[in-house]
Amino acid sequence: MRKLALLLLPEFSNFGLAAVTEPLFVANWLAQDTVFEWRTISDDGKPVRASNGTVVPVDGDLTLAAGCASLFILASFDPARTARNRARTRWLKRIAATGVELVGIENGSLALAEAGLLNQHAAAVHWDNLAGFQELFPAIRIAQPLFSFSGNRVTCAGAAAILDMMIAWIAQHADVQTSAEVGRHLLLGARRDLRHGDSASSADPLVARARAIMQAHVDDPLPCDAIAQQLGLSLRQLERRFKQQPGQTLHSEYMLVRVEKAHQYLQQTTLSVTEVAVLTGFTSVEYFSKVYRRVFGVLPSKDRRQSTDAPVFRRKAAGKHGYK
Repeated sequence: MRKLALLLLPEFSNFGLAAVTEPLFVANWLAQDTVFEWRTISDDGKPVRASNGTVVPVDGDLTLAAGCASLFILASFDPARTARNRARTRWLKRIAATGVELVGIENGSLALAEAGLLNQHAAAVHWDNLAGFQELFPAIRIAQPLFSFSGNRVTCAGAAAILDMMIAWIAQHADVQTSAEVGRHLLLGARRDLRHGDSASSADPLVARARAIMQAHVDDPLPCDAIAQQLGLSLRQLERRFKQQPGQTLHSEYMLVRVEKAHQYLQQTTLSVTEVAVLTGFTSVEYFSKVYRRVFGVLPSKDRRQSTDAPVFRRKAAGKHGYK
């Protein structure tokens, strides 16, 4: 578990706070565990006014950052007043000396620069703040991308780029698979498929077409050789492509497509377990229940709510079962 502190400075962006915390929540939800734990703090522990006028309560003052591996600093408007604070600057220097990762969100980077903590690092800066930042800190290199990882310093220009930064950040502090899943759930990425949630993107177009055929024939599954025939391949050729891409058999992938659809039906409709089994191509409710339990750890009858503590479909974990 990685512990984080989120320091909110007056006039911070409420959108920025959501863009930081929502990916963390989704990562925890997918893992069904606390991968990331965060607390919000302010200089004095009192609520902080966001730029949109919302007054946001916090968990405590700067002392709550003790023991955290990462400190995120969120600032937006009126940085000349909010980001420059001598007491906070001294505190940031002490925190940096302990090796804590420091993350500047939008004008949170200005607070880091004021403390001399971005020297020798590239900084991502919002275009609207760029001229002033360069005038104040001419020695700091400006990163061309909208976010930058430089040692244990991370900076982000803000706004929508925060979401992209968080996906990259989760890849570093959890794993690439989790970050990709978080991105899909947040509908991020140029290659996403909104109809199917891009549940298993592939660089092989024939594998992608095979999956599309599977998704179109969930209720009445086709024989695997019929799928290969539609693609102009032999069954052996198509199986070889699947083993190269997702790392599992064609048959196993088809089973996962059907189980994922069953999971959605069970959590999102009032269809009976029997009806769901039929709609996902299972002729035996007993076998359907057995397969479902192997993937989710519960019987289908126990998975009827789409809640944060309900079972989660994760392809990497489900793919280990190797169905026959």
